[in-house]
Amino acid sequence: MLGCLKRPVMVTADVNLNLVVLTAAGLLSRLWRLTYPRAVVFDEVYYGVFISLYMKRTFFIDNSGPPFGHMLLALGGYLGGFDGNFLWNRIGEENALITQARLMLMESLLIFFNLLAVLSYLKFFNCQRHSPFSLCWWLWLMLTGVACSCAVGIKYMGIFTYFLVLGVAAVHAWQLIGDQTLTNVCVCCHLLARAVALLVIPVVLYLLFFYVHLMLLYRSGPHDQVMSSAFQASLEGGLARITQGQPLEVAFGSQVTLRNVFGKPLPCWLHSHQSTYPVIYENGRGSSHQQQVTCYPFKDVNNWWIVKDPARHPLVVSSPPRPVRHGDIVQLVHGMTTRFLNTHDVAAPLSPHSQEVSCYMDYNVSMPAQNLWRLDIVNRESDRDVWKTILSEVRFVHVNTSAILKLSGAHLPDWGFRQLEVVGEKRSRGLHESTVWTVEEHRYGNSQEQRERELELHSPTHVDISRNLSFMARFSELQWRMLTLRGEDSEHKYSSTPLEWVTLDSNIAYWLHPSTTAQIHLLGNVVIWASASLATAAHALLFLWHLLRRRRRACDLPEDAWHRWVLAGALCTGGWALNYLPFFFMEKTLFLYHYLPALTFQILLLPLVLQHISDHLCRSGLQRSLFSALVVAWYSSACHVSSTLRPLTYGDKSLSADELQALRWKDSWDILIRKY
Repeated sequence: MLGCLKRPVMVTADVNLNLVVLTAAGLLSRLWRLTYPRAVVFDEVYYGVFISLYMKRTFFIDNSGPPFGHMLLALGGYLGGFDGNFLWNRIGEENALITQARLMLMESLLIFFNLLAVLSYLKFFNCQRHSPFSLCWWLWLMLTGVACSCAVGIKYMGIFTYFLVLGVAAVHAWQLIGDQTLTNVCVCCHLLARAVALLVIPVVLYLLFFYVHLMLLYRSGPHDQVMSSAFQASLEGGLARITQGQPLEVAFGSQVTLRNVFGKPLPCWLHSHQSTYPVIYENGRGSSHQQQVTCYPFKDVNNWWIVKDPARHPLVVSSPPRPVRHGDIVQLVHGMTTRFLNTHDVAAPLSPHSQEVSCYMDYNVSMPAQNLWRLDIVNRESDRDVWKTILSEVRFVHVNTSAILKLSGAHLPDWGFRQLEVVGEKRSRGLHESTVWTVEEHRYGNSQEQRERELELHSPTHVDISRNLSFMARFSELQWRMLTLRGEDSEHKYSSTPLEWVTLDSNIAYWLHPSTTAQIHLLGNVVIWASASLATAAHALLFLWHLLRRRRRACDLPEDAWHRWVLAGALCTGGWALNYLPFFFMEKTLFLYHYLPALTFQILLLPLVLQHISDHLCRSGLQRSLFSALVVAWYSSACHVSSTLRPLTYGDKSLSADELQALRWKDSWDILIRKY
């Protein structure tokens, strides 16, 4: 034993100097003067607000992507001591990858996890050939699934790389199934392991991101109103403070506010007021001249309605309360004016193919009241379900005409105070959220006299019943809102098209110093940019050339080299195509930074193509020497361009107007030049 301890201990380490140098250069280029500029830069104005809301545990919704990326930025802020008390309301008035990585933006995080997913799968694939089911094999396989989930959790664009990995994994799994050297049990174990790592784990992690997100953001915030009443009531403060403990079951005599589920163009509540429809509209059509019914996007006492039993006169809840059920016939009485919700065969003011909805006024003419509505609980579990506060989604079907109470979404003219039009939809086009309503505020009415009832309607609701949505219900609603919520698609000064990205015909001015000409731009290195596109084209041509040669039984590449060439091309070219081509079909405002994930896959092809040319196309030593010299010249030119564009990458140097003009290599580049 002592003899063993006296022996020298030998430690060997295999250090890849190229990797060390590249890592050091990457860190240096991104961390150099990272604190400059001390100002909000471009989209940091949005992400900074979200970080502040995380610090304050305030709910928000961002339709740009799932919450994992936001949480990573918030974690960095938390570790750095940020308390959320900063106003991110003003922007302080390659190279592209460096610029993006230095700022508090999402693309660098997305690129990191995209590349981690591809690297992990390649490592797993190598382990598959030498030591399947080993610890290393499991580690890389699981890390592939985790990285894919993180990529999707940062931005929906991450799903393109996830599909890429799944596609390559599916091809390899298909090859495994045909491997006769493996037993059926072994094949099943391989497939099960891949299903768990690449399907189950990403789904579980994706749900976990939302679970943590919703657990952190438990307070009412600025984006509440785009969510359902049930979701809002689950948050601390806001609607929860108003509705806490309301009666659960709506009864005849209940006083309610009705919120439209669709919430577009604005969240709003069924509303009426003393004003009437004009006798003659501007287009010459006539109206019933009855009391207007609208959808109003603000809390108001005129949003209250009383659910009345047509067979009974009292407008109070009996003892015990008689709950309203699916299929019951009801009347809706406007609380402040005591007029009945009515629709008839008169064209709506802005939707002439739909019926006008009004509160009935008896003008002693041949226009009888038509104020009976059948309650249709859309999300019922049985045909005798009780109408529930917040939880039930209901439609009101007019008994006389079968029209359905609907929010058209059109803004009424000034005579309607720019409120939203409500109509009776005569033509059934299937279920649509614009025809669905929920009870948001609710109380049991006790006052029969109108004066006392008005005082009651002005008073706050209070009873003692709590209702909490399950995580899956909140996740489903939040995910749906994120996917369907549309921001303003107005044209931005620096927006661009996918065709402009490939040729680098656009840039983005991220920041301009308030008093000098120092500025930061998202602007690519033209040498790297063009070389990446050429590498993609060269790989495709070389692939077709080798494929044709192999078809003629002329195998220029050894079998292992051919498979590596095909796999690397599938991952890099496929990664570029999947992260680029979908933008041609997207109806949203696009920017140059959307191209960066696709560009990264193209750049990965550069060393592959260069190595292939050197090893397989340069046949003599002289050819290899000339090619090496060309590579050195190419690399030197890329470094020179990077150095030339450095002032626009870091923004730490003020340039003269002539110097700035000299950097405008393309007419389409918008370099900011001050005019004194």
